[in-house]
Amino acid sequence: MTRYIAQRLVLLIPVLLGILVITFSMLRLIPGDPARIMLGEHATEESIARFREAMGLNDPIHVQFWRYLTNILHGDLGRAIRTNEKVTVELMQRLPATIELTFGAMFLACLIGIIAGIISAYYHNTAIDLGTMVGALVGVSMPVFWLGLILMYIFGFKLKWLPPSGRLTVGVELQSLTDFFLAGAAEGTWLFKLKPLTDFLSNFYILTAVLTGNGKALWDALKHLILPSLALGSIPAAIIARMTRSSLLEVLGEDYIRTARAKGLSERVVLFGHAMKNAFLPIITVVGLQFGSLLGGAILTETIFSWPGMGRLVVDRILARDYPVVQGAVLVIALIFVFVNLLVDISYAYLDPRIRYGS
Repeated sequence: MTRYIAQRLVLLIPVLLGILVITFSMLRLIPGDPARIMLGEHATEESIARFREAMGLNDPIHVQFWRYLTNILHGDLGRAIRTNEKVTVELMQRLPATIELTFGAMFLACLIGIIAGIISAYYHNTAIDLGTMVGALVGVSMPVFWLGLILMYIFGFKLKWLPPSGRLTVGVELQSLTDFFLAGAAEGTWLFKLKPLTDFLSNFYILTAVLTGNGKALWDALKHLILPSLALGSIPAAIIARMTRSSLLEVLGEDYIRTARAKGLSERVVLFGHAMKNAFLPIITVVGLQFGSLLGGAILTETIFSWPGMGRLVVDRILARDYPVVQGAVLVIALIFVFVNLLVDISYAYLDPRIRYGS
């Protein structure tokens, strides 16, 4: 297993390099001059020229790429053209919101999808099965932005059950983990060195509310998370439901299932004790792939629900031609995507003892 993981980590190098080349090249093909966009219509040609020179935009593209690649190897993603802030700082401020939304969407997708798939397989060739699969077909065919607007209109504006946008209601206070854990820590002590970590974790509102014992903020953050998670998780839920149904039906036709039934085991034990474990292998693959796509595909959902995550950041910075931030965001999403897939592959060995990597 260790050898297999090492091989997979080595294979990540050409994958990530390809992603960097494609992202870097595609951004330069977008029409528009970042210097002119940043300085405005009334900027003089001299100021635009100075800005381009200062940002290294006048260099040949291969020189710019080599400089960018060298900086990445030193852990430096550069500075944002728009704010002159470090790209890593901007991404770390937005990444927790996107991860929180992705986990919320994935949780609802797995919950709805697996339950629907099990019910559909259990009542195979009945009206319940047909209704569940029609619902899955509708779910996978429905555009996320349209569903998001419908949910926002019904539950946010008409029924007023859930907040239609944002992450916290104005007036609800949430103490940062830095203030909570490091209050009174002297600068320079080992405890104070945890500040970057606590600053990053503080942007996970649900985690922060739990750790600080703030029940009001926790409930408010969860309510804000429901609508965007439902919109974002609708397509994965439909895919997981269909995969669960087909996988479970295939397993239920195996000889060992018939043997288990012949031994007099209850249908619940046969279904959850024997069939589901083997049926989970393809489901886990789908969940892993969908998690990566949710992480990178939350742009529309975050824009509709005014969710301050990476998706909105990328949209804003593409319009501003802020190349370093967009490149950094794509790199971070790609890294998370490939590591999630690696974890999915590793989990196979634990679910199915017949699978042995690296042997």
